[in-house]
Amino acid sequence: MIKPTSSVQQIKNAVQGVYLKPVTVKLNLGRNKFVTFPATVSGVYPSLFTVSPEDKNFLGKTAYSYSEILCGRVKLRVR
Repeated sequence: MIKPTSSVQQIKNAVQGVYLKPVTVKLNLGRNKFVTFPATVSGVYPSLFTVSPEDKNFLGKTAYSYSEILCGRVKLRVR
């Protein structure tokens, strides 16, 4: 088993640090499919966070759990 280098609490603190700041979200959809889009972290809650995409025609999911960052499905990068 691979031990994670960060905990869920560290990820929560990092997401709270980029609250209301522009970020680039990279989603791993599986089978070597990735989606990257510019967004803003619009909400931080105890078990999930929400992002608001800058493209109003974006039809994807905009709420993610902190464990999705931990397992590598979602990546946030400050712009």
